[in-house]
Amino acid sequence: QVQVVEFGGGLVQAGGSLRLACIASETFVDLTMGWFRQAPGQVCEGVAAIDMDGSTRYIDSVKGRFTISRDNAKNTLYLQMNSLQPEDTAMYYCAAGAGVYRDGGMDIGSERDYGYWGQGTQVTVSA
Repeated sequence: QVQVVEFGGGLVQAGGSLRLACIASETFVDLTMGWFRQAPGQVCEGVAAIDMDGSTRYIDSVKGRFTISRDNAKNTLYLQMNSLQPEDTAMYYCAAGAGVYRDGGMDIGSERDYGYWGQGTQVTVSA
């Protein structure tokens, strides 16, 4: 069973950057990896995902600002977040799953599409 742990959250001013990392307990080369976030009182939303071939997907609100990447040799997933805004404030979770594919290609999917989750790392963006 894959275990994942997130690192890198913190407090940053609007316009700033953070880089989240997620380290897996074993190889995740065959898994799709995703970043989800949940703000207080809000539903959990998928932010970005990357599959085993390196295909990526982002929600519209982070396109051009966030970059998801993976280093399979290090069993590590990253989320580079630039131009952060207060609305990006949330608990960020790393997740691993089999991948979601639709007619248009790879999709981020929803929480139920991922079987392995970390404990989360808090990102707070001040105005």
